[in-house]
Amino acid sequence: MVVARDTPAPDGPVIVGVDGSPVSEAAVAFAFEAASIRGASLTAVMSWQDFLLDSGYHDTKIATDWTQVEDDERRLLAQRLAGWQEKYPDVYVDRVVERDRAARVLMRLGERARLLVVGSHGRGGFTGMLLGSTARTLVHHAPCPLAVVRRS
Repeated sequence: MVVARDTPAPDGPVIVGVDGSPVSEAAVAFAFEAASIRGASLTAVMSWQDFLLDSGYHDTKIATDWTQVEDDERRLLAQRLAGWQEKYPDVYVDRVVERDRAARVLMRLGERARLLVVGSHGRGGFTGMLLGSTARTLVHHAPCPLAVVRRS
């Protein structure tokens, strides 16, 4: 699904939200292709919140070692981008890791983007739904064209 609400920044990057899920992998593939076609750079974004859910049973915990969490998120982002940068050597990649809600980070960065790319759902408990909360928020509020990519 593509939503074209506002005029994209003509020289802005393609921005992709990455959460480590299989849907996120499809969004990363789409974003690299889109950046390559447009001759644009790519900004890969991973974010997390203070409250984390852990394990298949969704036991809750409060994360307190933010340095460790950020290091883990940076490693996960690097793993998710591995291989894609070799496949698209013409695409410059900027990595952004932030502690905030994904939709808020993506909307802020989207103000200067040609295209914003996200998966249709991520790590949440409702993975069978068409749109997760981040994608749903962006469909209504993205400041630039938005592509919502479903896993094939």
